[in-house]
Amino acid sequence: MTDVTKAPSGPSGPSGANATSETVETDVGPARITWHPAKKARLVLAVSHGAGGGIEARDLKALAAELPGHGVTVALVEQPWRVAGKKVAPAPKTLDVGWRGIWPALAEPGLPVISGGRSAGARVACRTATELGAHAVLALSFPLHPPGKPEKSRAGELLGAGVPTLVVQGGNDPFGKPEEFPEGTYELIEVPYGDHGFAVPKRADIGQDRALEIITAGVVGWASSLA
Repeated sequence: MTDVTKAPSGPSGPSGANATSETVETDVGPARITWHPAKKARLVLAVSHGAGGGIEARDLKALAAELPGHGVTVALVEQPWRVAGKKVAPAPKTLDVGWRGIWPALAEPGLPVISGGRSAGARVACRTATELGAHAVLALSFPLHPPGKPEKSRAGELLGAGVPTLVVQGGNDPFGKPEEFPEGTYELIEVPYGDHGFAVPKRADIGQDRALEIITAGVVGWASSLA
């Protein structure tokens, strides 16, 4: 049985709805979900962080602020290693175990769940999507390969997701530029000039705010198209 503790965590989203934090026990330690609810939700987007950061990532914050106004409740998920204060993520199998343990709480509202994540979190979402019954996958900054090592491709994880998938990728992501991605049934949105964290240089033709708008508008449109 999932052990859950909930607490309010302040205002969220354009509607001013209150976010809530929920602690969930998993086989690899407690995880934390921060809910950003939509008033009339039709979907849940559950999205986790990468191996080198947390839910304060600019793209995750932007999605949590924007999507609830479009009928999508956003659940920002902190993996157990992050909740425990560790600086280095564990092995992929351990990340998958944590995600499996969190899933019942994500599915509890009874709505279709988009399984998502950025970087390492995107890999977890792809690897477990079919097993967990995810409605779709959102892969932010999918790490197609380690920087400078295109021969070590992780394309098989992306192509094996088995559900509708959207990749949002920075145009200058050293973990895989959009043109490096193989053909597949997934959709891909490019954020021009963006690096692995979707940061754009000052000399770019677009500013940081516009880069985030590309991400949020793309995800909103894609989510609206899901049956």
